Amino acid sequence: MIPNSLFLADEEPTIDRAVRSDKPEEACGVFGIYAPEENAAKLAYFGLYALQHRGQESAGIATFEGDKVRVHKNMGLVSQVFNETILDRLPGSLAVGHNRYSTTGSSRVSNAQPAVVDTRLGTLALAHNGNLVNTAQLREELLDRNFDLVTTTDSELIAWAIAEEVNGGQPWLEGAIRAFNRCQGAFSLVIGTPAGLMGVRDPNGIRPLVIGTLGNKPQRYVLASETCGLDIIGAEYLRDVEPGELVWITEEGLASFHWTKEPQRKLCIFEMIYFARPDSVMNEESLYTYRMRLGHQLAKEFPTPADIVIGVPDSGVPAAIGYSQASGISYAEGLIKNRYVGRTFIQPTQSMREAGIKMKLNPLKDVLAGKRVIIVDDSIVRGTTSRKIVKALRDAGATEVHMRVSSPPVTHPCFYGIDTDNQDQLIAATKSVDEIAKLIEVDSLGFLSWKGMLEATGEDPNSFCSACFTGDYPIPVPETVKRSKLILEQPTPV
Repeated sequence: MIPNSLFLADEEPTIDRAVRSDKPEEACGVFGIYAPEENAAKLAYFGLYALQHRGQESAGIATFEGDKVRVHKNMGLVSQVFNETILDRLPGSLAVGHNRYSTTGSSRVSNAQPAVVDTRLGTLALAHNGNLVNTAQLREELLDRNFDLVTTTDSELIAWAIAEEVNGGQPWLEGAIRAFNRCQGAFSLVIGTPAGLMGVRDPNGIRPLVIGTLGNKPQRYVLASETCGLDIIGAEYLRDVEPGELVWITEEGLASFHWTKEPQRKLCIFEMIYFARPDSVMNEESLYTYRMRLGHQLAKEFPTPADIVIGVPDSGVPAAIGYSQASGISYAEGLIKNRYVGRTFIQPTQSMREAGIKMKLNPLKDVLAGKRVIIVDDSIVRGTTSRKIVKALRDAGATEVHMRVSSPPVTHPCFYGIDTDNQDQLIAATKSVDEIAKLIEVDSLGFLSWKGMLEATGEDPNSFCSACFTGDYPIPVPETVKRSKLILEQPTPV
């Protein structure tokens, strides 16, 4: 029980994921703010609004006003979960927010975040991006000690692990650090307490987390998954939270603690390729610029004669522009995206399903008719959507369709916070490039090389996690967890 907290959400039905996209599903978005004399809830709302692309299943905000904590979380988009009336009921100058796409735990409101638990030092609210790989072990430890777990998420386990250390006599920082050392896997955390705000990354920094400053007054800090979460409220990017770092924000300012001895950066390369917004900054440049470089490299590796280059909106567009620039083939918009289509509980009719993907993407017939088309996308995971896109282009009159992909073939599932299918459902895990090309019915197919993808970052290739392309997991994954994704002993090389 949390007597000082106010929960405003009612139970909602779970989301049915029977119809899935042909992309790895989003990672979560986290946001935290410490801003005396400001309306923290409203600033958190806008921060989450900018991070909406990272998760659309549920949203939540917890605010701190002295020792009193108020929470509102529910299923849906940020704009559906919150309104002015609700935000007015969340006073305080410290706030923690979360957008969720479930990777551990089913999609229902009881699993929405922030996770909120009571401790001897007051209430703790935790927002988590990532996945633990020792979830079963940690859950068993906490259940053996009679903790009353109310969700099926690993995020709640982290919160209760902190509470256990604090209730055992540790102060906030020491208790949190002891708890983090019990966690294995990927975690970028924003944690609110009555004493201050924490931002934490795991020793490999697999998921991003940045720090910003708000206005000219001191001691106003913002934490967000991406810099676009800072931009929307006028905060200035200060720096990244480093792998294995804990930042502690209080009325005295920002303090930094390196809580692990040997951090080794392994940022998820898919953050750069697909997940993060193109206007977010990583490594001192926008991801739009990086994705254009991927297109440049793709044109060098897989040139082909064509009349136009188009991108799959929105994530394939920067690489398509880069491919156009490097190849000298004109860029055009060949597909129009309906940006107001999200998840729906209403299933389309059979005739609509047979019509393909036109609910989300519609081809421009006068642009495509009679043209040899190169279409660029950021990834192919299952292949189902790619095949529908190719059919739509041919139906619109394209005489040739050549697909170029600005990442290597996805051959392995992710265990660190991205919802990918079992390995036997990843098309490149069991089929060659030529076989994939036949299945999606393209005239030619080219995937960017692993080396080209990493070299385009301009950084040390060893500082990224690319396990979904190689099977080389930087954090050991227990065999029981691997079996849940049906890891093949000898995946077919492509």
